[in-house]
Amino acid sequence: MTILSADRAVTGTAKAFAVLNPADESVIAAVADHGPDDADRAVAAASEAAGAWAARPARERAAVLLRAFDIMMQRQRELADLISRENGKSHADAMGEVAYAAEYFRWYAEEAVRVRGELFDNPAGTSKVLVSHEPIGVCVLVTPWNFPAAMATRKIGPALAVGCTAILKPAAETPLTALAIAEILAEAGLPEGVLTVLTTRSASAVVDRLLSHDSVRMLSFTGSTEVGRHLLERASHRVLRTAMELGGNAPFLVLRDADLDAALEGAMIAKMRNGGQACTAANRFFVHESVVERFASELATRMGALTVGDAADASVDVGPLINEAGRRKVQELVDDAVARGARVLTGGSTPDGAGYFYPPTVLVDVPRDARILHEEVFGPVAPIAAFSTEEDAIGVANDTIHGLVSYLYTEDLRRGLALAARLEAGMVALNRGLVSDPAAPFGGVKESGLGREGSTEGLHEYLETKYVATNW
Repeated sequence: MTILSADRAVTGTAKAFAVLNPADESVIAAVADHGPDDADRAVAAASEAAGAWAARPARERAAVLLRAFDIMMQRQRELADLISRENGKSHADAMGEVAYAAEYFRWYAEEAVRVRGELFDNPAGTSKVLVSHEPIGVCVLVTPWNFPAAMATRKIGPALAVGCTAILKPAAETPLTALAIAEILAEAGLPEGVLTVLTTRSASAVVDRLLSHDSVRMLSFTGSTEVGRHLLERASHRVLRTAMELGGNAPFLVLRDADLDAALEGAMIAKMRNGGQACTAANRFFVHESVVERFASELATRMGALTVGDAADASVDVGPLINEAGRRKVQELVDDAVARGARVLTGGSTPDGAGYFYPPTVLVDVPRDARILHEEVFGPVAPIAAFSTEEDAIGVANDTIHGLVSYLYTEDLRRGLALAARLEAGMVALNRGLVSDPAAPFGGVKESGLGREGSTEGLHEYLETKYVATNW
């Protein structure tokens, strides 16, 4: 067993923990199991490096990110193989994630040189208003297992671009991708201490220690709403800047006049990306009663034809879920829906054998009180319920504490835009199954989070605004 660490990983502890392949539960590698004392060292390194990195010209910081983008794309297949092994993601999905993740480095390399302030006369004409933006300082970045590359670069990119230093705490299930990205950044010229990776099974203790340091000024977290609530409370003790990308419960609305072929294509993308293990995954399908049977039947045919297996095989469409606990919850939600009257059109039962596999599943006639319409399923299950009116569709779509993304299919653009305005979500995919884009602001409303990632807005999460009043 090999203990892995990157040049930008703290290695002061002798302990280690195993990283498993969810396809067969075998041990891939072992990584350092960092603790609170390592967190102290990480903050010290980030604090020491902060001044020099912030003072670097934006063009130099951008050059590091651009080199990292190039290296990631040169090693796309290698990184994809790593993601598939520790995450279980299909080969095609993993290749797509690497390209998507690398694009955050390129996007923020381009944005790094465009951080502008403003200068104007105050309305009374008595002074000048000079506004500038400065890096916030040391940032703690906490990322999940479902997109181990993209969730890391989406935070690292803007933080480094504006001159912050950062400490990345990846999920214990998928630390290898984070370490590989740290190594790439080091190869691209990132100075020592600017980025530190802490791999740990003691996430709560390590993050709590990180947030206790005065020099830490920002926390960016992607994960469950439950953990996000705890971290917001913890961050409030020191009034830290927070950016939270939390849970989702995305509705997928198919109106009477929708192009069903397009809607089915979009449903496959929105539901099956990473086997349904995505906060943006379509979680609740609401289809007009006039087309629900056809839509459900054809979706079941498409999902039932997908190949399930070890992602090491490039022909496999759907890999395993991340662990047994996740698979058990998926089965519980399916069983609850069936017990309440839902019909299984394909899938619906846990297979025997090694690995955390679950078959693509389509349920129809799902009652409104089924748990699966109210809880994030995080698996390859499409629960379908019918609606009769647009008012009904909007009502059930918005009937959730979450508001990350909504999907809407209609041939009438005017109707689509009008309904999109009424959907309580930070993002709406109109006649599209994919919403994520590094150039677009990613984030939700209600209990799906605070702030935005991606776009120019994501850059400003890592900046403080300074106003100087003066005359000349």
